[in-house]
Amino acid sequence: MESMTASRPSAVTGLAEGARIVQIVRQYAPSRGGLEDVVSNLSRSLASRGFAVRVVTLDRLFRDPGEVLPFREMIDGVEVVRIPWRGSSRYPLAPAVFRHISDADLVHVHGVDFFYDALAWTRPFHRKSLIATTHGGFFHTKNHAAIKKIWFQTATRASALAYDALVCCSQSDHRMFAPIAGHRARLIENGVDIEKFAALGSETPVRRMVTIGRFSVNKRLDRLLDCMAALKSRSIGWHLDVVGSPSDQTEADLRAAISTRGLQDEVHLHVGISDAELREVLSRSSLFVSASEYEGFGLVAVEAMSAGLVPVLHCNEAYQALAARHSGVAVSDFSRADVAATAIEGTYEALFASPGRRSEMMVAASQHGWSDVCDRHVALYGEVLGSRSQEVLA
Repeated sequence: MESMTASRPSAVTGLAEGARIVQIVRQYAPSRGGLEDVVSNLSRSLASRGFAVRVVTLDRLFRDPGEVLPFREMIDGVEVVRIPWRGSSRYPLAPAVFRHISDADLVHVHGVDFFYDALAWTRPFHRKSLIATTHGGFFHTKNHAAIKKIWFQTATRASALAYDALVCCSQSDHRMFAPIAGHRARLIENGVDIEKFAALGSETPVRRMVTIGRFSVNKRLDRLLDCMAALKSRSIGWHLDVVGSPSDQTEADLRAAISTRGLQDEVHLHVGISDAELREVLSRSSLFVSASEYEGFGLVAVEAMSAGLVPVLHCNEAYQALAARHSGVAVSDFSRADVAATAIEGTYEALFASPGRRSEMMVAASQHGWSDVCDRHVALYGEVLGSRSQEVLA
């Protein structure tokens, strides 16, 4: 095991400006995804408030494990340190993490994985204040559900005892983790960068949709394609842009699925595109669609709302919570292609009849901005550090 500094926690009352916060996450820039965006936005927001922020992440991307990324780099005022790993991308082993937390006032782990367990089990040695954000745990797919439940009730529950707080980024996560963490489970929903794509969506309603995310089985892109086939059989003019990067589905897998359904003219695949290219895609769209079986929060849907797109989403728990909060968000059962196609048609017709819904979506998205979310994290950090200081001084 890597050496660890058994230093005492910083004896600060609350969170002082300049305190060092170490964020730990499996994947970070140049990787792109919802989790990476959350950590990036939180880190940049903390840095803008005067805190010293270090992100510790893995030195190879899961989508391109042959390329070793730079060990250290500054990105938007945030120090990024990348460490070697081995094993599975689902539970990558990276013991070098301990080298990079010795000067931390607080360590914030993102996700329930090796980092979550390892820092918990070794807390008697490193003695750092610990917070973790759940990000949906590891229940994004139904694969190995029985084993996952056993692990959650044993290893995950035991590791939770070492954390000063578990930040649950959705109501569903809070219901999942509160039984194993009690009052230490805190609901702080993810923030969204609402400026990145603000007002980009087509000002004139068009029959064009976009979906954004990793090409993974739980996103159920197959169901989106079935829905597109149903729409095509009813009327002409529907288009779907699929934006993302390969995961447990490849670009070839998706192109074959598109071809099999005869949708080459209706579905356009955009692999690993830049933000500028994504903005161009959004500017041609009116609707955002997602058939995902599981979401921790629904961050990309809110980003799409900030662009003025109206979402039509699968009826998973996170999306239903989003729809309950914002009346303009539509949910449907994408396991039934005809039902989802009808919901999409109805949403488009409502937008065509009342184009003001575009502005309503942007106003709704503004409620999820990062400023307030960062303030809540800072308050929690201060509470944890203040409590630890009193323990040390007692």
